[in-house]
Amino acid sequence: MGIEKPTSGQIFFDGQDVTALGVTERAKLGISFAFQQPVRFKGIRVIDLLRLASGKQLGISDACDYLSEVGLCARDYIDREINSSLSGGELKRIEIATLLARQTRLSVFDEPEAGIDLWSFQNLIRIFENMRREIKDSSIVIISHQERILQIADEIILLSDGTIKQTGTVDEVLPQLIGTTAAVDACERLK
Repeated sequence: MGIEKPTSGQIFFDGQDVTALGVTERAKLGISFAFQQPVRFKGIRVIDLLRLASGKQLGISDACDYLSEVGLCARDYIDREINSSLSGGELKRIEIATLLARQTRLSVFDEPEAGIDLWSFQNLIRIFENMRREIKDSSIVIISHQERILQIADEIILLSDGTIKQTGTVDEVLPQLIGTTAAVDACERLK
């Protein structure tokens, strides 16, 4: 997203070199990012954040649809402030709702399963599948250690120590990961 600057190489998006662009410029091009630990915004209500994300005067009904999509009762959240009164899982869901409202060409999720319960995890997979179908000409990049999320991928890129170790389909890459130290560590974290 431009937060970390690469030490070498170039980053292209739609044929445009975005390597030197910052977060704002990349966002304007249609790239969204969801943090592993969502940001809290004291003084901003959920409805205001959804309106900012959508780039338009989003109606209450549309905002409620985005919140419902992520499993939140809109009437309980629409006017809440995005501050320390929200749990990590609530913040994560609200952040995902903002990406749904943005409807960007590229959505990057950094460990979207962090801090959410099992029911929300199943819902999260459904949200990703819906995004793939409903947002035309878009892509989703998910950074994750979770086998269940990896199973919905079109392509897996295995990174280790900043180097691409392997790329391929789920059928090509996932069986090789199962039983490795990395996979065992990930499963242990689930317990």
